[in-house]
Amino acid sequence: MKAALGAMGADSAAEMSRAACQSVVELAEYQRAQSVMLYAPLAGEVNCRPIAVAAWKDDKAVLLPRVTWEARQMVAVPVESLDHPTVTGRNGLREPEGEPWPIEQIDLIVVPGLAYDRQGNRLGRGGGFYDRFLASPALAAHTCGLAFAIQIVGELPVHPNDYPVKVLVTDKEVLRFSNGIPTH
Repeated sequence: MKAALGAMGADSAAEMSRAACQSVVELAEYQRAQSVMLYAPLAGEVNCRPIAVAAWKDDKAVLLPRVTWEARQMVAVPVESLDHPTVTGRNGLREPEGEPWPIEQIDLIVVPGLAYDRQGNRLGRGGGFYDRFLASPALAAHTCGLAFAIQIVGELPVHPNDYPVKVLVTDKEVLRFSNGIPTH
């Protein structure tokens, strides 16, 4: 999957990112949300910045993750603009400065992944940060996977601690799943 993503041209990736982001802002879950948690895109991930711009225009709070490596946990931090102060953390991750947002007040989480299957299962990058975050009993947010169509595979290995998404949006389609809890 990493090789396929690396082989995508920048113009093609930008066009597919715009299409996927437009589909996210058209979701009922986005429309109802007062707060939207996004991610700072890494190479090979859908660039979700257009969702952030739309959310600010729609007077929604935009949140980005910040990782506490020692505790192996993630928190959501509100950001006011694309120029919000960040620090570069481990693995080159850009993380926002600021105080964490209450997890129970997050309405929509746009989740990155290396691959997804058609059951809503997600293959992350191996740290388990999103799975631990999504497992929080205080979290009531809708979860939306965001990926390029080429990132959808037939089946992924599923671990008991993995949390599938409720909606998966790509540049080509929107898939909905009957639940957002693991089915093992």
